[in-house]
Amino acid sequence: MNSVQSSLDYWRQDAETAASISAWRTTPSRPARSGPFPNDLPEVLKSALISRGIDSLYIHQLQAWDLARTGRNVLLATGTASGKTLAFNLPVVSGLIENHSARALYLFPTKALAQDQLAGLRALQSRIALLTCAVYDGDTPKKDRAAIRRNARIVLSNPDMLHTGILPHHTNWNDFFASLKYVVIDEAHIYRGVFGSHVANVIRRLKRVAKFHGSHPQFLLASATIGNPLELAGRLIEESVELVDEDGSSRGERHFLIYNPPITDPALGLRKSSLLESVRLANDLLARDVQSVVFARTRRSVEIILTYLQGGEIGGPAERQHGHVRGYRSGYLPHQRREIELGLRDGSIKTVVATNALELGIDIGGLGAAILVGYPGTIASARQQAGRAGRGDAPAVSILVVSSSPLDQFLARHPQYFFGRSPEQGLLDPNHMLILLEHLRCAMFELPFRMEEGFGSLPPALLREYLDFLVGNRESVLSNETYFWMRDQYPAAGISLRSASPQSVTLQSTSEDGRPAVIGTVDGESAAWMVHPGAIYMHEAQQYFVQELNLDHHVAQLVPVGMDYYTEAQRRSDITITSQKVQALISGGEKAHGEIEVTTQVVGFKKLRWFTFENLGEEPLDLPPSTLQTTGYWIMLSTDAVARLREAGLWSNDPNEYGPDWPQIRERVRARDGYRCQVCGAAEDGRQHDVHHKIPFRTFPSTELANRLENLITLCRNCHQKTEQNVRMRSGLAGLGYLLGNLAPIYLMCDTRDLGVQTDPTGTITGQPTVFLYDLIPAGIGFSQRLFELHDQLIASARDLVETCACNDGCPSCVGPGGENGLGGKKESLAILRNLSN
Repeated sequence: MNSVQSSLDYWRQDAETAASISAWRTTPSRPARSGPFPNDLPEVLKSALISRGIDSLYIHQLQAWDLARTGRNVLLATGTASGKTLAFNLPVVSGLIENHSARALYLFPTKALAQDQLAGLRALQSRIALLTCAVYDGDTPKKDRAAIRRNARIVLSNPDMLHTGILPHHTNWNDFFASLKYVVIDEAHIYRGVFGSHVANVIRRLKRVAKFHGSHPQFLLASATIGNPLELAGRLIEESVELVDEDGSSRGERHFLIYNPPITDPALGLRKSSLLESVRLANDLLARDVQSVVFARTRRSVEIILTYLQGGEIGGPAERQHGHVRGYRSGYLPHQRREIELGLRDGSIKTVVATNALELGIDIGGLGAAILVGYPGTIASARQQAGRAGRGDAPAVSILVVSSSPLDQFLARHPQYFFGRSPEQGLLDPNHMLILLEHLRCAMFELPFRMEEGFGSLPPALLREYLDFLVGNRESVLSNETYFWMRDQYPAAGISLRSASPQSVTLQSTSEDGRPAVIGTVDGESAAWMVHPGAIYMHEAQQYFVQELNLDHHVAQLVPVGMDYYTEAQRRSDITITSQKVQALISGGEKAHGEIEVTTQVVGFKKLRWFTFENLGEEPLDLPPSTLQTTGYWIMLSTDAVARLREAGLWSNDPNEYGPDWPQIRERVRARDGYRCQVCGAAEDGRQHDVHHKIPFRTFPSTELANRLENLITLCRNCHQKTEQNVRMRSGLAGLGYLLGNLAPIYLMCDTRDLGVQTDPTGTITGQPTVFLYDLIPAGIGFSQRLFELHDQLIASARDLVETCACNDGCPSCVGPGGENGLGGKKESLAILRNLSN
């Protein structure tokens, strides 16, 4: 019996596993849809393909060929392992065969992927004369660079190297740019958000330099399936693009399972660890000799899973497993990665535990199974990772082991959302003010700007405003209707394509021989919470203790350590609305979008023990506040909605839950307080005053602790209602903010860390109780605007998730431990959601 099928049969019969599978989708095998080689395919290329066992092309490869040969820009958006690489290689190599002076530039998001693709091109190069290919990136030896610039007809690189190492030195690449005919952009869906906005400006600079040297290259792009591939590609290169998305490749039977770890505490909604359950499933596959990849979201998770699998702590003797199980993530040396990739291709490695470094198209052969430890953040990434399972026409299985986060639980309960067409939109903004200014500096360094010149889709009048700003800032000079760069420094060197923050902080440590060493950088916006004094900073599996953070000189001093804890910064934020762009009535209130200013101060940090999360202590910090000018989307509850919530009694406590001695305790407290309200001073007059818990009753593990006299206070009915309502509103909005912040990324191609959440239960900012979601990126990148547009869908999904969660009073899978003082909040949050979705 097939080993994959054996594993599937076992899981169907195993009661513990079967009960936790919330969805099982089987896609039948499909035959290839292909056709003969095109008539205009060069004979030498036909011979090279036939020698590799290829005697026909898939229909999407043929369609891409026809479009590319007519000079149109083409975007391929077909499945993983569908032959996209061959689809863009064929027209490029054919063009280079027919025109011996033509050149091509291939851009990949990582250096490892460029090296992998070079191997495929060299297989063709060995049979085709004058097809010189070379990688040109930060690892390319300096002694080889001049020869590559002169001789390579296909240069493989990445956007970072193009940005810092090629465009600023384009005069050294005269022949290459003068003959540049093709630009290939692989994994185009990666170029979204801040990174995509930067890369779009790098493409603008590339086209500008190419035009200066007399060429106008054609673009060929490849992407995973996302909601708006054509729109994203068009914004990336700012030209019309033809989409090819009808996949003609063959595929064996595919199984996709969504596994929801069993609940261990129904009241609290706690589940078994997704990480340990993934280890158990990986061992099931390993025991049946199924070659597998386990995708984890963080480097730390990779190392933990690897320890379990290699050490045999959960099944299987260590001596059998150690050689067959390997890790693969950033921080591994290039030769280690190549060794692991080879081991996966030849079958000597049975299980690899990886971050998303293996998600991209590196050739590791077809595996029998893929386990995704937690939802990777986007449906596109999940499909990319799942696509690693599948070898020809053999069956394969992918398993998404969901965590307890609201996003993961939403997918577990709504598998149709996952299996349907991706709703995610890849967003980028090439005209983002801060990013655009940085690249205008780079572009002006490369070539002066003429007065009438444009820059991509940027309107000429607006371009001149930016250029005049640089003149006023004494960075450039205007002479004879031309803008010239006048600074000595080389602007590209100080600009990271991964950040919109104009200033980064350098992380300094010492090498093994005691010499100063730079281990990396963090953007200026993140420095205060990532590398504050006393922080534990992780870099390539090494812990560093931050001794000093000097914000004036943009440097942090770190020393390598080995601690049993990590740190978590405690931040306090305030929001000011600077410009409300749009506002609309909604059920239960209003929604709005606009520009906001977020002032954040890191006021302290916690020390939390690894794995157990035990709080080992807290320390205060005195750091200056930072200000973020960004865009936000906010929901304001109407006065009528707040009144309905209060009048419905949804937020009232039942005194019977306070225990049998409550009447006597209540009398003692009232007597102690002189039968007067401790807020307004009113004496009892016919009606007894209420007794209120200062720290909410639900926070305590027992009635005895909750009902201690020091936790109780006498309040008149009026003051008690106001106090209770404020507490409940804080709990309800905190739970709503937690839920929306965790659920929003399913509609955006972003991470929860790209969004900020702030609640204002007292209405200090807008006059009404409000929850804010905002871009954690200077000037915003479009996330909050998209959420404003998707408001109804977001609220409906949030309500459904809370209503279907089986916990009693909030859990990590719905509103979180988000109520007052960290507990409760489900009832209050659900009441708000129902008002917002009637």
